[in-house]
Amino acid sequence: MVNSSDFGNRLQKILDFYNISATELSNQISFNRSTISHLLSGRNKPSLDFVMKVLQEFPEVELYWLLNGKGSFPLVKSTPSSTHPISKNTQPTEKEDYLTKDDTFPKAISNSFNDTDLDRIVVFFKNGTFKSYKN
Repeated sequence: MVNSSDFGNRLQKILDFYNISATELSNQISFNRSTISHLLSGRNKPSLDFVMKVLQEFPEVELYWLLNGKGSFPLVKSTPSSTHPISKNTQPTEKEDYLTKDDTFPKAISNSFNDTDLDRIVVFFKNGTFKSYKN
């Protein structure tokens, strides 16, 4: 279960990391400013839609860290020679399990359903990453 006040603290860390205001966040993820204010204060719990939009906009934010504080922020990716935070401007490689806006449903899934029935499929991995497929 997501602790509302802890979630608000983590959301504030994201704002501080990117040096943006709550209003700028609301513009970037197309979410109501009052909703963000309520999340920051711990009054409300986040919706799945809110969490997904944050993860899409900020690839350094790890799902498990955002929801329950486990993991790290910013997301650290190990390389053979060093460990460094992933830059927001870095494009994910083909092997990474990060969301890309151009991903479409895999053919096996699309063939199983009428295309008008599905809007999006999200697969969550144990390491906190996810892959989203949009029809």
